[in-house]
Amino acid sequence: MSNTPAYRVLIVDDHPLMRRGLGQLLELETGFELAGEASNGYQALDAASEHEPDLILLDLNMKGLSGLDTLRALREQDSQAIVVILTVSDNPSDIRALIKAGADGYLLKDTEPEQLLALLHQAVAGQQVFSHQISQYLADSANTGDPLNDLTGREREILHLVAQGKRNKDIAVQLFISEATVKVHIKSLLKKLDVGSRTAATVIYLQTQDR
Repeated sequence: MSNTPAYRVLIVDDHPLMRRGLGQLLELETGFELAGEASNGYQALDAASEHEPDLILLDLNMKGLSGLDTLRALREQDSQAIVVILTVSDNPSDIRALIKAGADGYLLKDTEPEQLLALLHQAVAGQQVFSHQISQYLADSANTGDPLNDLTGREREILHLVAQGKRNKDIAVQLFISEATVKVHIKSLLKKLDVGSRTAATVIYLQTQDR
């Protein structure tokens, strides 16, 4: 038997069956041990502070504190854990937002158990890990260049102001256009960026500024 310490894992998911299944899977795998469970983001923050896990498996869509907000809070409280998102969502805006927030991996819940364990071993070895579909999306995105290329000059101008936290009314006043026109432009730019919210559009905008 190996004397190498096992990586301690915290499972964060609002579905009890999912937590139990993941826990049983990890307990049977050499190199991992269950440090704790949490059914929501607030419990996750407490558990991370108490147990100091090496790896956190974090669901995205939870009631109360979302997976994204939980991840941000974990980073703010200086958690040193590797955080791998485990979700059903392959929405591009979710992928971009979680990676931007510092996720160490993004895996889908339909991943086969053997593959999931292999990817988690890679994660604790220091690699970023992604399900095949996620890797393909990231590769395609990297090859498309500037995601803002399809936006008109006015749409870029409005997105810049949205990223500054300005409301539609404020944007309308600053650009000398109607609030209704602002809404039309925002609807158009969200569609072109393939995102569902101003927040997700802001994440994309900020990513382009970091390049």
